[in-house]
Amino acid sequence: MDIAVAVPNPAWTDALPDVECICIASAAAAIGSPLRQTELSIVLSSDDEVRVLNRDYRKKDSPTNVLSFPSGLASGVGDADMLGDVILAFETVSMEAARDGKSLDSHLRHLVVHGVLHLLGFDHETEAEASEMERREVEILAGFGIADPYEAVAEPVR
Repeated sequence: MDIAVAVPNPAWTDALPDVECICIASAAAAIGSPLRQTELSIVLSSDDEVRVLNRDYRKKDSPTNVLSFPSGLASGVGDADMLGDVILAFETVSMEAARDGKSLDSHLRHLVVHGVLHLLGFDHETEAEASEMERREVEILAGFGIADPYEAVAEPVR
C-alpha cells in the first residue's frame, strides 16, 4: 500500500505534529487488506484551496471539510489500484472539531476514513448508502478508540 501525504498548509503540522502518521494509519484502516497494490494521496490544504476545487468540480463556491477525487484507475488497470486523492481543509476541519467538542486528531481520522471510503465507491446519496457508509466509518474509527461520530453530530459529514 502506498499512501502519499502532502502538507502544503503548515497549520496542519503546527496543530498535529504527527499528522502524516495519523492520515496514513486512518487511510490504511479504511482500505483494509487490498488484494492488489493500492495507491492514493492525501493533501492537507486550506479553506481557500478547497473552496476553489469545490467550486470548479462540484459547482459549490464554498470551502468544505473533505473532497475525494477518484482516479478511475482502480480494479485491473496496470500493476496497482490508483484510488485517487483526498483533500482536507484545515480551517473547516479544525472549526468543526472545536464546534463539536472533538479532538482535531479524531475528527481528522474520521474525515480521512470518510474520504477514502468515497474513493472505494461508498456514497451517502440514499438513506441505505448513508447507513452502510456510516456503519463502516464507525467500525473503522472504533479501531482507533474513537466513539461513533454520528451520535454527537446532528448532521452527517457530507
